[in-house]
Amino acid sequence: MSAFSGLEPFDAKGRVRMVVETPRGSAIKFKFEEETGIFTVSRSLAAGIAYPFDWGFVPGTQSEDGDPVDALCLHSNPSFPGAVLPCRCLALVSVNQASSKGRVGNPRLILAPAWDGGDVLEIATALTDRVRAELEKFFLNATLFTDKDARIVGWEDAAAAERYVETSRV
Repeated sequence: MSAFSGLEPFDAKGRVRMVVETPRGSAIKFKFEEETGIFTVSRSLAAGIAYPFDWGFVPGTQSEDGDPVDALCLHSNPSFPGAVLPCRCLALVSVNQASSKGRVGNPRLILAPAWDGGDVLEIATALTDRVRAELEKFFLNATLFTDKDARIVGWEDAAAAERYVETSRV
């Protein structure tokens, strides 16, 4: 049992909890192993690709692919694997990918900082068409040289993102 297995998706203030797996700027994807409670290297990203923001998961949830709900927190500083960030929902990006079961949904939450003194990026309050396009390209490029064949299906608003977290609780 890991330190994260008892965490609820929302904290006492109603903020979404995101456990950081891969910090901003990393060209290596890290993965949390529930069985051992450690973070391991999953794979290197293709040359020239790095995580633009902290990447991780929402504890106490399960997405359609069987893993916890994926999340990206848009803030200006990298943290570290295992940090738990209190966040607010900005959007939900619907993504599907190839799996042994055929095509399966693997949505990604787009989050913003909700901690005291947390930085506020203009990008975090206004998901412009340009920002959305850049995030879509990152999500697709991050799966280069894997068998996932990820495809962007569409975007939904913050309310839909919160509902998705709620319905994904385990």
